[in-house]
Amino acid sequence: MAYDPGAIDAALAAAVGDAPALIAELRLAFRDSAELALAAMAHAESGDAWRVAAFRLKGLAASFGAVRLMALAGEAAAAPVHDRAVLAKLKRAVARL
Repeated sequence: MAYDPGAIDAALAAAVGDAPALIAELRLAFRDSAELALAAMAHAESGDAWRVAAFRLKGLAASFGAVRLMALAGEAAAAPVHDRAVLAKLKRAVARL
């Protein structure tokens, strides 16, 4: 899964204008939130908890214009709980943020 930093940067710049420090802070907050959603998926104790965490990640990705991460999170919501391949793809995508 490719990472598109331009989309995230464009979404942040549209929200806050030309403020590099604020953009960097928001990018970090985005990554932290994505990591929390991913951890929730990894520790989900039920299919419902897994789907909620996947949809949380999908919504977060959509808010920041991370279209590829959003699509992968949507696919994850339909995957079996703790699907190792899905978790690995998501971990790689989030690590690239």
